Amino acid sequence: QVQVAESGGGSVQAGGTLKLSCVVSNFASRRYCLGWYRQSPGKKREGVAVADSGGEVVYMESVKGRFTLSLDNSQKALDLEMNGLKPEDTGMYYCAATSSCTIATLTVIDPQLKGLTPFGMDYWGKGIQVTVST
Repeated sequence: QVQVAESGGGSVQAGGTLKLSCVVSNFASRRYCLGWYRQSPGKKREGVAVADSGGEVVYMESVKGRFTLSLDNSQKALDLEMNGLKPEDTGMYYCAATSSCTIATLTVIDPQLKGLTPFGMDYWGKGIQVTVST
């Protein structure tokens, strides 16, 4: 069965840096999407950054220029480098994967979110906490 393993995260002060890593195993799809999502208390889960196996990447507007997503297709590994962290970045971060996927197919699910919708992602990690203090 597909397994999604997350690592990294933790607590930092505003302006600091953290890195999240994710590895998806037993996942044989050639066309797929991997992404990082976050959920803060009282809020719904939202897409932070998503990549497809073709190399397209989309970011949440508020993290553009601060976060960098890297996908290693050979390892099915997805890293999220988070710089210039802000308190509003605090939340539980989840890695997710789905097969037979491109950013375009995710956009069809919810055009307003432009590939960042959490719906349509089939496999999820347990989540990892990121806390940014002032």
